[in-house]
Amino acid sequence: MKIVNLTQGSAVYTSNAYLLTGTWNAIPDVNTLIDTGRDEKIIGAIYNSPTGVGKRRLDQVILTHSHYDHASLATAIKKEFGSVVCGSSPNFEGIDRVFKDGEHIRVADLDAMVILTPGHSNDSLCLYCEGDGILFIGDSPIVIQTRDNTYEDAFLRSLERIAALDVKAIYPGHGSPFLSDCNELISQSVANVSEKK
Repeated sequence: MKIVNLTQGSAVYTSNAYLLTGTWNAIPDVNTLIDTGRDEKIIGAIYNSPTGVGKRRLDQVILTHSHYDHASLATAIKKEFGSVVCGSSPNFEGIDRVFKDGEHIRVADLDAMVILTPGHSNDSLCLYCEGDGILFIGDSPIVIQTRDNTYEDAFLRSLERIAALDVKAIYPGHGSPFLSDCNELISQSVANVSEKK
């Protein structure tokens, strides 16, 4: 799978918006955007990205949650590319598919599992691509480096499930990806949250 952050270096306050395409841009690959952000320049960036010959530029959008900096362009991108918009909030305008916890979906050339992570928001989710060990987290606080925190039990249970996975890379909604020691970071997060319970 290839991952490109289309909002990297944006002059607008926005989340990361990751374009996922298959390694070989094969016809069956499902071109996917993780979050839309709010910088309209990504529409041109999608048109300029190598998304494969003879296929749709963008098949689907997956929203990690519905906050404006992550989802503002969902309707515009859906209209522009005819993409299916997915997420866990049934009340979000323009959503086509509402995820359930543990559901699987094809992204690029990999299968991915949806993990609902209520914490940052009620509709937060993470997406785990087992084939490459990649975890997209949006704003879910998966890397928690302090013990000065309060999280609901439902979030702790989600975090414990994530800690049991083999995570090789974490792609957050803001900032740079974590590309090493991911399992250790997540395990420490569980310990930090559990200590406050």
